[in-house]
Amino acid sequence: MKLSERLKDDPWLFRIASRAEGALDSAGPAERRKAINTEIVSLTYEKAEQIARAVVKPLPGKNRDLTLRLDDLLTSRWFGLPIMLLGLGLIFWMTIVGANVPGEYLSVALFWIGDQLSRLFQWAGAPDWLHGFLVEGVYRGMAWVVSVMLPPMAIFFPIFTLLEDAGYLPRVAFNMDRLFKAAGAHGKQALTMAMGFGCNAAAIVSTRIIESPRERMIAILTNNFVPCNGRWPILITLSILFVGGAVAAGWGTAASTAVVVGFVLIGVMVTLAVSWGLSRTMLKGIPSSFTLELPPYRRPQVGRTIIRSIHDRTLYVLWRAVRMAAPAGAITWLMANITVDGTSLLAMTAGWLDPFGRSLGMDGMILLAFILGLPANEIVLPILIMGYVSAGTMIELDSLAALKHLLVDQHGWTWVTALNVMLFSLLHYPCGTTLQVIYGETKSIKWTAVAALLPLSIAVGVTFTVNQLVQWMGWV
Repeated sequence: MKLSERLKDDPWLFRIASRAEGALDSAGPAERRKAINTEIVSLTYEKAEQIARAVVKPLPGKNRDLTLRLDDLLTSRWFGLPIMLLGLGLIFWMTIVGANVPGEYLSVALFWIGDQLSRLFQWAGAPDWLHGFLVEGVYRGMAWVVSVMLPPMAIFFPIFTLLEDAGYLPRVAFNMDRLFKAAGAHGKQALTMAMGFGCNAAAIVSTRIIESPRERMIAILTNNFVPCNGRWPILITLSILFVGGAVAAGWGTAASTAVVVGFVLIGVMVTLAVSWGLSRTMLKGIPSSFTLELPPYRRPQVGRTIIRSIHDRTLYVLWRAVRMAAPAGAITWLMANITVDGTSLLAMTAGWLDPFGRSLGMDGMILLAFILGLPANEIVLPILIMGYVSAGTMIELDSLAALKHLLVDQHGWTWVTALNVMLFSLLHYPCGTTLQVIYGETKSIKWTAVAALLPLSIAVGVTFTVNQLVQWMGWV
């Protein structure tokens, strides 16, 4: 006799047993534990809701609690995800627009300090190589990272923490749970993925909220596919140059914004696809049950939250990035200034990489900029500019028009080149800071190597396919 037949006297237990038996009969062995857990949790909450509706009476004059009314909207099957995307877009807009002015002032200030250091070295009679190595290499590399990273992180992380304290982020996990569950991952991965928009290194640390080691590893290996603030300069700059300038006047900003949002969605889709693949290959297993209790909304303590966010997240991540950028700036300066038969090591290495770069729709200098930019994504663009203009130091062109002239007129960039550079920037290996954090969290060289090689192989495969398809179709 089946268990459900023994429980006919209790309608609720009979219903649980019947549905559990049906789920077990229709599922394979690997899915049975997952199926019965889901059915039991679902029916338990249904019963709890029935009891609550029968016993708890609303306050006079109020039909429903504010939390319930907000949740009806923010966790709605139809409106939950669109509202979440709209809110994320608003945060991006606030971060990008809000960081422009302070980022510009900070850049001017830091490079002014660099000029004063140059005068100090000249006054002291220091040799040119020492000045170049320390000021034009080490210092300017760090200045680029600080001026690019600090303003957006100082905006994004506090906003993210305020949403966390207000109780909205658990609703994000609730909305994304179905997608990550279908991908064989954990619903909380949605929170760590969102953190990656500010900094992938900080997001890796935040995966500690996932209890299952297998699902936490999936979150660690796939977080790289959402663009951190170090990749925003490439995505935004190239979208403005090659999309914003190609549409009718007045629509450039909207078109550029749409392109950037499109790349964000590509990153999310790749995250889900790779999570699905990992959960069925290297990290095969049964997804753990995710019973999320949504906390009530509350008013965050703004001052304390901002101070805590800047101290615990912004400055922590910035310090790690600066430590990685300093040696990268030094190596780049050495390669640009050491010559063999009149050709710099930078140009020689780029020439060696050029055939492979062309097969990906780019060139050797672009690939070299990504390789030298491993310590920090923020320095990829200045390294590329430095290589193109054959300068021995990291420079910043004074306008977007000058940059477009350098890329298009002098080095033959097309829309395909820009597209593949943006795709490669989105999908390629994590920065050195993130890899350092991954090793610290996993204590495994193997998984750290996988975290680097897996996205690199995807970036190479995607850009190669796009380039070959475009060439085959004759679109350029």
